[in-house]
Amino acid sequence: MKKLSALLLISALAIGTLVGCGQGSSNSEAQGDSSKQESASSADKTTYQQIKDQGFITFATEGTYAPYSFHDDSDKLVGFDVEVAQAVAEKLGVEAKFTETQWDGIIAGLDAKKYDAIANQVSITEERQQKYLFSEPYTYAYGAVVVNGDNDDIKSFEDLDGKDVALTVTSNWAEVAESYGGTIVSTSGFSDSIQLVIQKRADATVNDNVTFLDFKANQPDANVKIVATSDEATESAVLIRKDDADLQEAISGAIKELKEDGTLTKISEKYFGEDVTSPQK
Repeated sequence: MKKLSALLLISALAIGTLVGCGQGSSNSEAQGDSSKQESASSADKTTYQQIKDQGFITFATEGTYAPYSFHDDSDKLVGFDVEVAQAVAEKLGVEAKFTETQWDGIIAGLDAKKYDAIANQVSITEERQQKYLFSEPYTYAYGAVVVNGDNDDIKSFEDLDGKDVALTVTSNWAEVAESYGGTIVSTSGFSDSIQLVIQKRADATVNDNVTFLDFKANQPDANVKIVATSDEATESAVLIRKDDADLQEAISGAIKELKEDGTLTKISEKYFGEDVTSPQK
């Protein structure tokens, strides 16, 4: 009897152990299933929904592209695009975070989902529109003819015919100047070009008006002026992945509100002295 009782006790303990293991396994499996469901649920959310959940949006920007995105004397990331992105984020009810990256790889990083959007003066082009979404534009740049303040001979693009125009020979602006009959005086960039105009060693230069406004904001006494601007503007906007339509809608709505309440104008005047956030014509 004692042996039988002992055997029954051992059997009961063994069964209890097996049941316990089974329950442990079931609990583990249940936890695993729950984790998978949470992961699947997160994967089902759009980028914008994830942004709202996490409380911040990440923008890519260069950080070396003054006055749009650069570091001030205290090494703080500042700039026109940076402040626009921060204002957009505030309208969305989230914080703006930034990933600084070189221009050459900035769009590839968006494809790889390293950030949510790009705020770095990305021009709207037909080619880009085939692969990406753009927000409402927040910068309008016009081609501009810049001459010495004493020059009264050049008043239009047509007046560049036969004149010396200081430009980088490989730039799009050089093609524009040549199309109007201008003779290109080769320089390394806008800074050199504008100096030649100031020194009267060239009759004019051509660039976008926003670049000129930035120059004048930093050197207001420079004896140069814009005498003509193009009819059509180059528009820049926030670049967004093609499948993030709800994020595009949210950012565009925020930019429209910022235009209406005067925030964009205020930011623009801070950096350029004028409003470049709405069409001029």
